[in-house]
Amino acid sequence: MLNQYMEQIESLSLDFFFAAIFFFIGMAIRDVLNQGNVPKFGRLIVWGVLFLGCAGFVAKGIIQMTWEGSGIG
Repeated sequence: MLNQYMEQIESLSLDFFFAAIFFFIGMAIRDVLNQGNVPKFGRLIVWGVLFLGCAGFVAKGIIQMTWEGSGIG
């Protein structure tokens, strides 16, 4: 039974891995911003870039699921 779902398990594992990486990157950035006394505008830019990177990853996943569901990919 496990062999039937191996591709799905691998896909979910990879998604969770990337989510964990984004979380740890966020924690590292938060620590650096707090220790560096970065102004509020700079913090906003940094978090905006991190959010856009994460949103791009989520959008890629949604597009990939849509294409695979319709038989394109």
